[in-house]
Amino acid sequence: MRRRIYEIIEKGSPDDKLSMFYDRFMIFCILCSIIPLCFKHTTPLFWWLDKITVCIFIVDYILRWGTADFKMLGKRKVSFLKYPFTPFAIIDLVTILSSLTPLNATVKAFRVLRLPKCMKTLKFLRYSKGFHLMLRVFQKKKDDLLTVCYLAVGYILVSALILFQVEPETFRNFFDAVYWSAITLMTVGYGDFYPVTNIGKAIAIISSFLGVMVFALPTGIITAGYLAELEHKKSK
Repeated sequence: MRRRIYEIIEKGSPDDKLSMFYDRFMIFCILCSIIPLCFKHTTPLFWWLDKITVCIFIVDYILRWGTADFKMLGKRKVSFLKYPFTPFAIIDLVTILSSLTPLNATVKAFRVLRLPKCMKTLKFLRYSKGFHLMLRVFQKKKDDLLTVCYLAVGYILVSALILFQVEPETFRNFFDAVYWSAITLMTVGYGDFYPVTNIGKAIAIISSFLGVMVFALPTGIITAGYLAELEHKKSK
């Protein structure tokens, strides 16, 4: 019985119509649960929509927890203890608790309590094939991506330190310089902080070129890994 429940709530075979129906039903419930968050004011309809969907999410959470030993095949003895700390289980629990929290507080507190509810959108990732494909790419390329991440952090700190020494009057503190360096790396450049001296501008030009190169590295790694994963999937 539990095995069949696991096959239904998890991604079953393409021929399993009941599993496909369950996935579509849960996607529909997630969509319905997000609707009240798109409006500033609540209504009785939105209140009932939130309570009904959270009850469905609670049942789904209990079923997934109760069949965790099938999902974690190599960790069956401790699977029921480890499951609540998995990423999707945490997302599920936060969205459930946020809906169960009493909202008879001030307007400001109400808005703060609504923030965790926005995590309901992350529940879509469980049913996204593209997300799971990208997750496998990140897992296989994690060493390369970590190397690029260290390089990016080093670039941000070094360029921020250099410019902070060159133009101490432009930046109120070192964090402002780090902020400028980070948005330069991302090629955004909001314009709220910028160098004003010729030396500072020259450093900014060099920093921008380096930022483009550093930013391009993870894009190439992820693209290559994604294409390799697609080829592997097609060859099966």
